[in-house]
Amino acid sequence: MIIFYQLEQAIQNYMIFYNNERIKSKLKGLSPKNFRKQTFEILY
Repeated sequence: MIIFYQLEQAIQNYMIFYNNERIKSKLKGLSPKNFRKQTFEILY
């Protein structure tokens, strides 16, 4: 089913965006991915 596949792809794309690219003011304007990277570099 193409519609199901398209929905699945759209959800996966949004999850990637949400977890890696979106800018979050609570994280000092960083994306979650960059915040984790910065925190890791500070700690280690």
